[in-house]
Amino acid sequence: MKRIGLDATDIRILCAVQQHGQLSKAKLAEIANISATPCWARLDRLKAAGLIRGYHGDIAIDRICDVTQVMVTVSLTHHRKADFDRFEAFIMDREEITECIATGGGMDYVLKAVTSNLMSFQALMQAMLEAELGVDRYMTYIATRIVKANRPNLAKLAAKNIS
Repeated sequence: MKRIGLDATDIRILCAVQQHGQLSKAKLAEIANISATPCWARLDRLKAAGLIRGYHGDIAIDRICDVTQVMVTVSLTHHRKADFDRFEAFIMDREEITECIATGGGMDYVLKAVTSNLMSFQALMQAMLEAELGVDRYMTYIATRIVKANRPNLAKLAAKNIS
């Protein structure tokens, strides 16, 4: 995938959006340390380039209802493109699976599932197995608490790539 050339001001804008979500034109310009009109033009360019995927709230769901969070590692029997495509299509269709990361090494995928209870999670896994997706093995890990859940430090990561 082609990378877009970014400067320090673009990174400040992206960091502000990452940390605060949607901001007023004036507040974003203040954080980015440029005037409002060029700031908004840059934001539009960053959105058009696909660098901002959306705006989300960080909801404390555990304070609203009981949930069961489970991490699952999955290994497929075969490693053809069609096998990966079929598995990923199933994953995309299941709202209980909130994250899915394809990995290299011993396992093919790491999933995060959030369900109302353990029985609902078991039903999800049963549906996965019944769909005959070529799952060779899977391991489940019940999340007992979240120790850390941060966003990456964009400014630090992008520092070497700033044009």
